[in-house]
Formats: sequence, structure tokens, C-alpha cells
Amino acid sequence: MDVPLVIKQRLEELGLEQRDLAAAAEVTESYISQLLTRKKLPPAPGRTDIYDKMGKFLKLPSAKLSKLAELQRREELKRKLGDPPAPLFKEVRELILRKCAPDKEKQIRAIFEKQPFGELERLVTQKLLDVVKRVAKEELESETWLHLVARLSGRSYEQMRVTILEFLDTDVFSVSVENCVSFLDPLIESWDIDLATFAMEIVLNRRLAPGHPKKFEFVEREPDQPDEEPGVKEFLRDPSLSGDTTEEEIEFLKKLRFNGKRPTPLYYYRELQNLRDPLHFRALMTQTLRKELPGQSQPEGSVAPMHKYLEANGIEKQLQLDGRKRAIQRWAGNKGSRGKKQRAKS
Repeated sequence: MDVPLVIKQRLEELGLEQRDLAAAAEVTESYISQLLTRKKLPPAPGRTDIYDKMGKFLKLPSAKLSKLAELQRREELKRKLGDPPAPLFKEVRELILRKCAPDKEKQIRAIFEKQPFGELERLVTQKLLDVVKRVAKEELESETWLHLVARLSGRSYEQMRVTILEFLDTDVFSVSVENCVSFLDPLIESWDIDLATFAMEIVLNRRLAPGHPKKFEFVEREPDQPDEEPGVKEFLRDPSLSGDTTEEEIEFLKKLRFNGKRPTPLYYYRELQNLRDPLHFRALMTQTLRKELPGQSQPEGSVAPMHKYLEANGIEKQLQLDGRKRAIQRWAGNKGSRGKKQRAKS
């Protein structure tokens, strides 16, 4: 079961003609005829609206035609992979070279002729196709744009829709002279490439595809370094705030980013204190404490004996208890001193 067979059966069941289906799908009757006789491969579902239009007209379940088309195209692709790729038509290559930047055309032509349909020719052709196909897909629903392109190429609106549907299925191995005449020639103003980095710039016809030139690069680049916050610069210049700051801490503070806000030097000082406060880093503290040897003595008031308190609340409670203990010890010591003084006076 494939797309042509399902369509033929439904047309027969509903008593409809191919011209009725063509009108509903907004394409030519000739296109429908070639589709049903398998002279043309069904277009890719993700690149066209034709299956939705035909499915509604033929009263078929949603997405049935698109699923069948996907399977049919997959089988065709498996068959084609066994065949070696054919070189581009001479007219296609000439058009691509004619659109090349004048100062590069001679050099690019020599490479194309030395390596027929080689890596560079495939790369350039594929990128030009990608850009133009993106424009065509975006404008497929725009009747104004389709009528404009149709007038420029001397076609009817329906013929233009058929041409776009076929063009959206084109790849670098099957681009035709008609594709070039209909799309590459009118939409591409010029292109240029840096043979050292393979960076490409493609300029489109502003009348048909307004916008900035499209740029593609094929080299690895380091990410742009963001500007340093003014507040962190002032913080680092003030020794009273940043006198003992380490390189690691400075690197951390410089990486802090804020959306529409400009923190003061005092903010970075407080952030530094937060960074140094062990209560704010439970996991790190727990890992450090677990490394202590059993029975190892610790100074009084040290955090290390509190390894059993893994949560911040437990640590805070232990600190409070230690503080009270030291206060009682100081009070007891002061009381004892006062008693000795009184006995000495008597």
C-alpha cells in the first residue's frame, strides 16, 4: 500500500476526478497525474501542506497519507544509496560559479574542474540550496510571494506551488536546471567563501527575500569573553574589601552575571563572605569532616567534632550549645575569682 494506490482507491470510491483533487490541493492536474503514475516521488511530509489538503478532500484519517509517503520515500532512498552520485548539470555549475564573488570565481572554477562534484562543490551547492529552500518553505503559505515569483518566472500560481513542492524535495545530488532557473537564480544575489576557514556568506535578492546576508562558518572558535562588571573592578581596587582574596575567589566573583542589575563593591564583599562561610556548603564540609581520623583531637569550639550534624540546623544548634558552654565556663571562672578576692580581703 502506497500513496498513489490509496489516492486512486479513494477517488474511485468517492466518484471524483484527478482535476478535483488538484484543485483541492492547489496544484496542477499534471502534477497529480505524475504522482499517481509514480513518475514523481511523493514530497516529504515535513516540507509541504499537500497531504493535509488531500486528506481532508478524500476524507482520510489524519496523517495517513503523510505516513505512507514517509515509508515510500524511505524505500526509495535505500534503493538510491546503492547508486553512485551523478555530477551536477553543466548549467547548474555555471549558474553557481556566475553567482560567486568576482575575485574568487577563477580560483573556485579551477577547483570545481579539477575535482568534479568534489567536496567543495557539494558543500557550496548544498549551502545555497539550504538557504533558498528555507526561504521557499517560509513563503509557501504566502499567496502574495507565490504570485510575485510566478510572474517573474512566467508561471501560474498553481504551477509555482508544484515547482516549490518539487524544489523542497531537492538535494545536492538531484538539483535540476529548472530548480536553478526558478529559485537559485532569482533568489541568490551572490556568494563568497573563505577557502582557509570555509566560512560562507550568501547574499539574497532583497526584493524576494529581505534580510541580512546569511553567514556560515566551519571553524572552531573560543567563546567571547563577557565584559567585567564595574562593581567587581571597584571591589578589587579597594584593599579594605579584597585584601586577602585568592585567585580562585576572584575568578568566581568575575563569573557572576546579573540581568539588568549592576551590583556595588559591597555586594562582592558580602558574596565573598558567603563563599567562605562553611555553613553554606554542607556537602563540601561533610566530605572534609569524614576524612578526619578516628580519635583525632580537635581544638575546643572546632566544627570538626560536629560531623554527626549533617544538616545546617544541626550545625547551628551545636554552635549555640558550644557558645552557651563557653559562657557558663567564663561565668564560673569569674565567680571563682570574685570569691578568692573576698577571702583575701577578709
